[in-house]
Amino acid sequence: MSEQPLRIAILSPPWFPVPPTGYGGIEWIVSLLADGLTDDGHEVTIFASGDSRSKATLAWVYEHAPSELIGRTLPEMRHTLAALERAGEFDVINDHTGPLGAVLGGLVDTPVLHTVHGPLDGEPGHVYESIGRLAPGVGLISVSLNQRRPKPDLNWAANVPNALDLEHYPCNPHRGDYLLFLGRMNHEKGAHRAIAVAMELGLPLKLAGKVREQKEQEYFAEFVEPHLGRNGIEYLGEVNHGTKVELLQDARATLFPIEWEEPFGLVMIESMACGTPVIATRHGAVSEVIDQGQGGVIVEHYRQIPEALEQADALDPLDCRRYAEERFAPERMVGDYVRAYREAIGA
Repeated sequence: MSEQPLRIAILSPPWFPVPPTGYGGIEWIVSLLADGLTDDGHEVTIFASGDSRSKATLAWVYEHAPSELIGRTLPEMRHTLAALERAGEFDVINDHTGPLGAVLGGLVDTPVLHTVHGPLDGEPGHVYESIGRLAPGVGLISVSLNQRRPKPDLNWAANVPNALDLEHYPCNPHRGDYLLFLGRMNHEKGAHRAIAVAMELGLPLKLAGKVREQKEQEYFAEFVEPHLGRNGIEYLGEVNHGTKVELLQDARATLFPIEWEEPFGLVMIESMACGTPVIATRHGAVSEVIDQGQGGVIVEHYRQIPEALEQADALDPLDCRRYAEERFAPERMVGDYVRAYREAIGA
């Protein structure tokens, strides 16, 4: 006898539509998950902004994503409470918002699983410890095992690595002639380190990513803008999905020179899916996403990236694609989440 379909609520952050038109890594995961669960016959309601698109039933408070209000408490609280007020309609709630959503999840009797998309070192870790004491019934889902390292004793219910809608990342196997950096403009992501590598190698570099918040703007003005227009270095803005895929397909390598505990790093699998190898520094979940020499090359320090380029050049684009398909297919992620949901309901 097959298992009964579930009534599932998926709670997305309110700040960007699902799927996102530009920046929005969490929103891509939420979109893929909601569609995959619906395709598998589950009854799914996704709580997101009204300008979202999904195979699931869409519920919204804000007709248009209030991106200009990102980080404010009241819009996020209103969005989250609207979902929790309907908790009795669902077998399980999977929250993908921030810590506020996790603590509010403790108010309802319906099982709540909160996917942690951010890092847990420093202040966020202390916050989640408090949430564990105040809302002990809310189970946490990590996106990498490394993400748990600062707080291994939280109420972890499952580890579910992210996935990618591979149909939207076609592979075009050839070697490009430029280096690529995709990501938010901040010190941790390391656009300035990518610039230093490109200048050392004498190769053009294309950068694309979000520059919306004040700190991002300050970083961009100091560390990125002075180099633009020189040595083949150009910034393309916050590109849409189609442009991002073309950039990935035509790059020689994607640089991922982070110096922080990145919980996952979706850009890496986006690049591999398009057939472009990644050269990444060994921080955060990098070693869980890339097997050395499969899909990319891992270095200990960004200064080692230039000498790793030859090794990256030797990787077959089709092998990069196959690696992404084997490790990060949406069917695997959806199945992992369903197992976590059923265990939470059973508990």
